[in-house]
Amino acid sequence: MSLRATPPDTSPDIETLRFERYARMSPAEKAERVTALTRGACTLALAGLRQRYPHADRNELLLRLATLRLGAETVWRAYGWRAPDGS
Repeated sequence: MSLRATPPDTSPDIETLRFERYARMSPAEKAERVTALTRGACTLALAGLRQRYPHADRNELLLRLATLRLGAETVWRAYGWRAPDGS
């Protein structure tokens, strides 16, 4: 079983080039790439939370993001916060 997830619109040649490029990246480049992807995912998650909770302030949105990433119990233990609506 392969661990590579190839998008259906990506040719095998391009997929090979992509993995060759990843193999040539330095650890710092790989870390930078992961950081950028993580920030992008957080930005998208926050946008979704803003839509679902339009009256939430920044602090609540960040706590809700933490809940998505870490789980409600961890956020409760770390920050003493539970979502007012139980979500």
